[in-house]
Amino acid sequence: MSKILAEQLLAGIILADNDNREYIYLPGGEVGSEDPHCVFEKNGERAGDLPLEEAVELAKRLHLSPGRHPELGSRAW
Repeated sequence: MSKILAEQLLAGIILADNDNREYIYLPGGEVGSEDPHCVFEKNGERAGDLPLEEAVELAKRLHLSPGRHPELGSRAW
């Protein structure tokens, strides 16, 4: 697991690919939880909640980087 991507998600940074409309972020309600789950959105729809490790692996596979969500901006909270 990429520690950098995990730390970015835990800090509220949204990982995005605006061209493909793919976003992964940690909602504010998950901050400080023992097993944080991230949200994955694709084409404006929530595709599911993912444990942090799975979210990081998906972000790596999709080549997501810090970016802007169309509604949330650059930070999830």
